[in-house]
Amino acid sequence: MSKTIKVALAGAGAFGIKHLDGIKNIDGVEVVSLVGRRRDQTEEVADKYGIKHVATDLAESLALPEVDAVILCTPTQMHADQTLQCLQAGKHVQVEIPLCDSLEDGMRVLDAQKKSGLVAMCGHTRRFNPSHQYVNKKIKAGEFNIQQMDVQTYFFRRTNMNALGQPRSWTDHLLWHHAAHTVDLFAYQAGSPIVKANAVQGPVHPDLGIAMDMSIQLKAANGAICTLSLSFNNDGPLGTFFRYIGDTATYIARYDDLVKSSSKGGEETVDVSKVDVSMNGIELQDREFFAAIREGREPNSSIAQVMPCYEVLHNLEQQLK
Repeated sequence: MSKTIKVALAGAGAFGIKHLDGIKNIDGVEVVSLVGRRRDQTEEVADKYGIKHVATDLAESLALPEVDAVILCTPTQMHADQTLQCLQAGKHVQVEIPLCDSLEDGMRVLDAQKKSGLVAMCGHTRRFNPSHQYVNKKIKAGEFNIQQMDVQTYFFRRTNMNALGQPRSWTDHLLWHHAAHTVDLFAYQAGSPIVKANAVQGPVHPDLGIAMDMSIQLKAANGAICTLSLSFNNDGPLGTFFRYIGDTATYIARYDDLVKSSSKGGEETVDVSKVDVSMNGIELQDREFFAAIREGREPNSSIAQVMPCYEVLHNLEQQLK
């Protein structure tokens, strides 16, 4: 494919804007349609980014013959059905993490993708962040092997607000959304499937209806282990912090920053600026999506590649019930 890839983006909120900012840096790609729940807000974002078509119904954008691909940044509960909708309309699709909030829905999407032959990937951004790419390259070069990952995913979200401080129309989830990042990353970095997983959770919030605290333990077939702590009750610092304990070094990833720690208590900054063409993980994720479309190949973080993550999440959910 040599022509410009025409894209419809669904979800004009905080994460949709991150994708729009990333796509601005990618040649040969144009966002031609923006879908949002509220037309006035969606039109405001579309005007800012020069997007000519606005809709409040995904089907309207899918009906546009010029649309080649879709990026879904909509609420979690809509992801699986909308991904199916895109595939059935003959469009390549990238759906933001998580792919689904039930294994049954995820398997339906995988089956549809296989039948369609279209490019379909899920936004498991940690695979693309330069800090984690650096560690992955060390592993593939045989210079580092994970013994243990310790991960903290902490937010202060006792009310239903998004990353921009705006009210959400849906409820986020520690297991099916935030744990998905680390469950997938651990297996990806270890290069080995997860064979054991355990979880416990704290009290369910009386209004939000979700557990606000959770702890997960994982073990890969090669013996590597992972401990993941998640909370919506944590009053700072916010975000996800990764400690890679390996056979030759210990690395700590904080957002896109990476340091190498020492037994003497110091931290040495690792330069990850040359790992890829950008320091923006969302942009790199989008670049992979469009490159896979042009090259007619399976993308990194394809639906098939991330499905084992959702199998683990399903098993953990059964434990918690």
